[in-house]
Amino acid sequence: MQDKNKPNGVGIKRIFKASYCSYLGLKAAFREESAFRQELLLAVIMFPNSFLLAESVIHWAMLISVLLLVLIVELLNSAIEALTDRVSTEHHILSGRAKDMGSAAVTLSLLAVAIIWGAALYSKYIM
Repeated sequence: MQDKNKPNGVGIKRIFKASYCSYLGLKAAFREESAFRQELLLAVIMFPNSFLLAESVIHWAMLISVLLLVLIVELLNSAIEALTDRVSTEHHILSGRAKDMGSAAVTLSLLAVAIIWGAALYSKYIM
């Protein structure tokens, strides 16, 4: 495909446009999605505690990565919900299933936070 057919450009120009689109996505999620704001608040609160809890750089990376995972999954869930609502706002079994699966993914990512942070707390303060 020729470069003129690529609306976002190529090279560094494309990277800047992609970064701007990412910024717009984060801004929309923060503005429109209360669950994203709540999970972001949780991450902001837990981030400084990760330095106190981590026993190594790898351990710290795991604690932070699982927090980022929740935000990533929430963004994907919100995108699924927005796209589903864009297609049709009337109830359809497949639309409901897509939204439920997105919600389940968020729940599992939060469970991962509980497991990893719980294990870290147990290892540091109980063992």
